[in-house]
Amino acid sequence: MTAMQSVLLVNLGTPDSPSVKYVRKYLAEFLTDGRVIDIYPLWRNLLVRGLIVPFRGPRSAKLYRHIWDAQNGSPLLHYSRVQQQLLQLELGERWVVALAMRYGNPSIAAALANLQKAKVTRIRVIPLFPQYASATTGSVHQQVMKLVSRWPVIPEISFVNSFHDQELLIHAFAAKGKKHHPGTCDHILFSFHGLPQRQLLKGDHTRAHCLKTTDCCKTINACNRHCYSAQCHHTASLIAQQLQLSPKDFTVCFQSRLGREPWLQPYTGDVIKRLAAEGNKRLLVFCPAFVADCLETLQEIGMEYREVFLAAGGEELQLVEGLNDSPLFTRALAALAGG
Repeated sequence: MTAMQSVLLVNLGTPDSPSVKYVRKYLAEFLTDGRVIDIYPLWRNLLVRGLIVPFRGPRSAKLYRHIWDAQNGSPLLHYSRVQQQLLQLELGERWVVALAMRYGNPSIAAALANLQKAKVTRIRVIPLFPQYASATTGSVHQQVMKLVSRWPVIPEISFVNSFHDQELLIHAFAAKGKKHHPGTCDHILFSFHGLPQRQLLKGDHTRAHCLKTTDCCKTINACNRHCYSAQCHHTASLIAQQLQLSPKDFTVCFQSRLGREPWLQPYTGDVIKRLAAEGNKRLLVFCPAFVADCLETLQEIGMEYREVFLAAGGEELQLVEGLNDSPLFTRALAALAGG
């Protein structure tokens, strides 16, 4: 009998529809995860269910409607399915490639149950987040281990921790960017999803490196190799090298801030306004924390921040599309799977 190997791709998640009901359900599951909002559980539940979900749900539903496709639905789910299908073709019939979302559907529980029924002998878990963060990759790892720990027979299982510097990933992002002729732009932004600074501090076991200097993340080293921010800077620098950019040509920044406490800086919105005020007319924006287009790329960067830039005097803000159906990214995933 031929041993069946498997890959479990896991992305963050998406509502089942852009209606307020389903968006609220999704937000409640997402934001009550203790790795996402890492405060005392009682306060987290009161904050999320009592304030954030009731008030943010209708606004988020409106934003989702802006990007929801009549045929394919959620862009994140659509492109994640495309990536699953392309990886299955790349790896061949001896592999089973499953897809799950950390929050929402298809669930990790359902995907693992299907792999169990397929009698796979090996599971390779690939969270679709190039840079490690406790709130994303860490949460996926924890949930998979929690569910598989209940199985009578646990197959060989391994986890991808991060792939922020994977060569094919870098080439894939650079290839997407080259289509927009970076040399004709006034400035390049690498905008990553933000995190509260406290979460970075928790990850610094030395307690002597994180946020001790203004440039502690700009060079990756033994102290910060697991730091989300350091990995973001490293990803950006590697893409910039592929595009032959000098340090003055690009800026690393962070989007999607929630609440008033300090998050990773500089904030994308502030950088965009500053660049416009300095006379920059054309910006090119990469989002290398996302491997598939989603709310944060299509709506936040492609719509909201484009309007901010134009209102501040800019003329064009071009979003570099996500990796989506990139053949190079398919090969990167195959390499991560061990195929």
